[in-house]
Parts: sequence; C-alpha cells; structure tokens
Amino acid sequence: MDCKFIAGGVTAPQGFTAQGVCASIKPSNTTKRDLALIYCDTLCNSAAVFTKNLVKSDTIYVTQKHLENGKAQAVVVNSGNANACNADGYEKAEQMCKLAADALGVSADDVIVASTGVIGQELPIEPVKKGIEAMRGTLSKDGGTNAAEAIMTTDTVKKEWAVQFELDGKTVTVGGIAKGSGMIHINMGTTLSFVTTDLAISSQMLKEALLEAVEESYNMVSVDGDTSTNDTLAIMASGMAGNKEITEKNDDYNTFTAVLTEAFKAVAKKLAADGEGASKLLICKVNGSKTKNDAKTIAKSIICSSLVKAAMFGADANCGRILCAVGYSGAEVNVHNIDVSYRSAKGEILVCKDGLGLAFDEEKAKEILLENEIEILVSLSDGNASAEAYGCDLTYDYVKINGDYRT
Repeated sequence: MDCKFIAGGVTAPQGFTAQGVCASIKPSNTTKRDLALIYCDTLCNSAAVFTKNLVKSDTIYVTQKHLENGKAQAVVVNSGNANACNADGYEKAEQMCKLAADALGVSADDVIVASTGVIGQELPIEPVKKGIEAMRGTLSKDGGTNAAEAIMTTDTVKKEWAVQFELDGKTVTVGGIAKGSGMIHINMGTTLSFVTTDLAISSQMLKEALLEAVEESYNMVSVDGDTSTNDTLAIMASGMAGNKEITEKNDDYNTFTAVLTEAFKAVAKKLAADGEGASKLLICKVNGSKTKNDAKTIAKSIICSSLVKAAMFGADANCGRILCAVGYSGAEVNVHNIDVSYRSAKGEILVCKDGLGLAFDEEKAKEILLENEIEILVSLSDGNASAEAYGCDLTYDYVKINGDYRT
C-alpha cells in the first residue's frame, strides 16, 4: 500500500463541495458555526455504520432508511442539539433532509442527516431553515474546513484529513471530517464522521470496506466509556476517479480497505487526543497474544481503565494497573509471561517482566510519562497476534466540562 496524506478534507475528492455556517441552533450561540452541508455533483454509492446504543437519535433511523438503496448525494448535520429522545425527532430529521434537498436540488431520500449536542431537548427547526438558506449557492471546495468546524461540540480542534493513492492507473482521493471529544467508547465510538471519495466502488463493497476499516480504528477508541446516541460514520463514493469499479473483494478492494484503515487510525488518534479535558494521547500496543480477538480485548481493557487513565495523567508508572486490566479483560493469557513498558519521545522504560514488577528509575519513568503522547507496550508469549487501542488520560477538566455540559 502506497498512500500519502495531503492537504484538504471532505471536499478533496472529485465532485464534492461543502459549507458550514452559524445558524444559532443554541440560543446562546452567536458566532460558532453549527450547521454543515456536504454535496456531490453526482449520486454516490454510499454506506454508513451507527452507534450500538439502543437509545438512538431519530437522525439515525432516517439515514438508515435513506441508505437502504445504498445511494446518497448530500449530508446535512448540525451541532448544539442531538435531536435525540424527542417526540418530534423523526419529523425534524426528515424536515432537515427536505430543506437541504430543496437548497441543493436533490431528492430528500438521497440526503444523510446527523445531529450532535445535548440529548432530550427539542431541536428548533427555524434556525436550521435559515442556516440552510444562507448556504444556498455558497458550497465550495474551500468550504470543507467550515463544515469541519460546524460539527464540533466540545472539540478543541477541527478534525479533517485527506489521502491519495494510485489504483488501476488512476489517482484516487479519500477525504473526511470528524468530531468527537466526549461520549466516545469502543464499538461504535465514532461520534460523527463523514468521508468522501472519488473511487468507483459498489455500495456493497463500500460497506464491507467500511466495516473492516472501522473494526481496526474507530472501534478501538475510548475516551470515557460512554457510547453516544448519535454516532454515525457515513461514506460517499462519486466514482469520478475513473478506475474500474470495484464489485468484488479483489486486490483493488484490499488496497482501498488498507488505505481507509490507515486513514481511520490517524483520525482515531485525533479523536482520542482531543478527549474532553485530555492532556495526553494514550496508545496501547499488545503483541504476542494467542488470538487477534484476545489482543484487541486486552488493549481495549487497558485503554478503558479509569485507574490507568488517572495514572497516566499523574505520570505514575504503576504497572499494577496495567496488569490488573489485563487480568480482568476476559482474554486468555498466561499472566506469568507479561512484560510492560512505557514509551514516549523521551525514551522507553521496562516496568514489568514476566508478570512481576521491576525496580526502575522513577525519575526517568516520570520524564517519559510527562509527554503528550504515550505508548503502553504489553508483550505476551502466548502467540503471534497483536492489536492497538487509542485513548487519553483522565483529568480534573473532564469532570468540569461534564458537570455543566448543558450550560
């Protein structure tokens, strides 16, 4: 696989434009962009994956209905209000699609809709209507970054990305935007993410590739153990790159899936690093496991541990918390053959060998753990499988942010 990250985001692939505006969906909002549109010149083969939470925003039910035929041409998304647990939620989601469709000249059934923000508060449709009208005729290649800003809630940075690779003698581009800071947990911990590509690929193969890529990336992220009601990851493919359409799991499919996986891993790290109140990105790498599933289970267990997260915040190289998380993970592991190391830009230090804590240089360990990106390395001797998961430290600010989230 030979791909490169390039400048741009959701509008980088051929055929796509976007825009984001301040619609003041929250009455207190007078400056922040909170409404976005993404549009393609042609009807796209499309797919999506959603939250595993049984309590879902009605935007998900509407989008699932609209994607039954595997087609979409536009996305409308707002921040500031989740449109979840509302009596008129489905109606409002459909209204958003109709308003976007009228402004863009497409069918409402070909619009993907998503929302993010406070749960259980009625979504005001008038600001949405005015915001969409304000975007009429303004979507552009430069508007992607405004769209990335518009979907943010407690995020501190915009998350947009693009990659290019060669396939069938053609240059293929994949781009995207994402939001996520809190209520992010494994098994659809994506929050909101919208991906575009000019690859020619069938809807079924697009869905298969999406599922494979998500399993190794987004589904390995946890910030706080809470899975949102609104998590949506949608992808649209315009086919404008001109490659031979991918309709089966061949070499071209494998190449695209590998590119998508690597891109999604990079986004997963951004989501974890921008966790609410976070000061450090944690990457847990497990190797030598008996099975891939065991490796993933262990990595997830460690990255989700509140005690591990708190220790990383305090730069405390406590191997006992890592061993504890391995032990209760449910994975099959020989606990007498576990090695644990910490690594950052300041170096690497072994703190546990064969399941036993070691004497080590505490000052060196602290220096390593004071960096803003830390790798937790767990080596087993049970097999050849490996996995990695992404998370962040648990800080005082997380409680401050969520103690008054609605205000």
